[in-house]
Formats: sequence, C-alpha cells, structure tokens
Amino acid sequence: MNAPAKPDSAHASPAVDAPLLAVAGLAKIYTLPRRHPLAAAPVVQALGGVSFTLRAGRSLGVVGESGSGKSTLARLVMALERPSAGRVLLEGVDLHQLDAAALRRARTQFQMVFQDPYGSLDPRRTVAQTVAEPLAVLHRAGVVERRERAAEALEAVGLRAADGAKYPHEFSGGQRQRIAIARALITRPKLIVADEPVSALDVSVQAQVLNLMQDLQDRYGVTYLFISHDLAVVEHVCDEVLVLYEGRIVEQGAPAQLFGAPQHPYTQRLLAAVPGGGRT
Repeated sequence: MNAPAKPDSAHASPAVDAPLLAVAGLAKIYTLPRRHPLAAAPVVQALGGVSFTLRAGRSLGVVGESGSGKSTLARLVMALERPSAGRVLLEGVDLHQLDAAALRRARTQFQMVFQDPYGSLDPRRTVAQTVAEPLAVLHRAGVVERRERAAEALEAVGLRAADGAKYPHEFSGGQRQRIAIARALITRPKLIVADEPVSALDVSVQAQVLNLMQDLQDRYGVTYLFISHDLAVVEHVCDEVLVLYEGRIVEQGAPAQLFGAPQHPYTQRLLAAVPGGGRT
C-alpha cells in the first residue's frame, strides 16, 4: 500500500509542530422524550467540555465504564453527530464547520473501525466490494483502481487478495475485523478512530489484531484514537491515555504513569476492578 495521501490542497498546510487532531471544549447534550406532555423534556449531558490533542503517528487511548461518554466522543470526532459546544480540528480544520461536500472530501483523512466485526460488514457484498466501498462513496477511483486498492489493503492486513471474492460469513471474527481495518485503510487516512475494536474477539485473537494495528502504524504512520473499556488493551497499544468519567476527563497521562500510580479515585476503582490491577 502506498503512503497516506496528502491533505487536499484547498486546506492550508498545518504547522510542523501542530497536532493532527485537536478537540476543544467538546460537549454533547441529548434531549430525551417527555415523560408527560406538560413536563419539560429531560436532558442528559453525555460530554461536558472535553479537550485534548493528538499528534500524528501517535495513539491515544480513551477509557471509562459504559456511559462515560467514550462512544459519544468517537461519534463527534468522526462528525457523525454535531456537538452541543466545542470544536474538532483535524489539521486545523473544524470538521463541524464544513459543508456536506467538504466534509465528504475530508473523510478520506479519517476513518473508523467499529466494535462488531460482523455487524459492520454487509453480508450481501463481497469482501472486495466492502473494502473498496469508501472509495466508491467518495468517487475517488475507477472500478479497476478500486479493485487493485482493495487487494493491496487486504494483503496489508494479512489476508490474500483472492479473499476479496468471498463473503463475510466465510471468515472468523478476527479475520472479519482485519477486513474492517482494511476498509478503514483504503482511503489512506491519517487518523483512525477505533471504537472497542477487539472487545468482541476471543482473547487469543485480540493480541493478533492489536499487533496488526501497531504494525500498520509503523508502516503507514497512521494515528489512532483508541476507545476501550479494557485498560490492559490501551496500555499495550497507546502512547497516552485519558480517563473519562461522566463525560469529563478526570485523569490523563502515559500508561505507565496512569496505571502505575493513578491519582484520581475513579481511575483507582477501574484498576482495582481488573484482575492483576490492569497490568499486562
């Protein structure tokens, strides 16, 4: 596979020391259905002023229990939902200020790997069609180029080009997640948001997929925002970790620092709940 593509020329080149991703004051409030016609609609704050930066070629882990705001953060970074407040800057460009056409072009630079390696793949489409789908949607390549790029992506994740003619049900869970990673790679993105990418896999397969993701980072310089509830997983693959609690960052630092001497009571409780204290 070729090196990641350069950003659109319409965007100004970022400063050399600028972060690839900058999240500033990100908040999300959901309005729930009214319990009574005369009652005010209840609201839930899923995120409350989250800010962080992520430099190119690095991996940032986001950990927390269910309901902490991790998946909401992933959807906002991917511009799948609009924030109630705050900004998501990719190479200095605010994704939520782009119009539909500009956002579609920008999506070549950031892709997502979902939790369920089967549910995220269309069972009616061949693997090659699925992997090449982002190129088809973005109208960035012809049929022949899409086929060639799909074959390259499959080989990059340890599968064969011939596997492109098969269907998702013909593969194991770990292989299906490799297919999902190949689909994310095909646009040659700079950022991949991985939302619980190994939680649905057997423990023996998790390590293989994590090692693959690290190998791909070394080869292509891809940057990861890694969402997980598993502290051992983020310790293994991430350069830095932030802990979300009730939609806010309560602690952030290098894995050795965070897991070796956690300062916040919530982080301490998370580690205490993991056999071995979260250490790998």
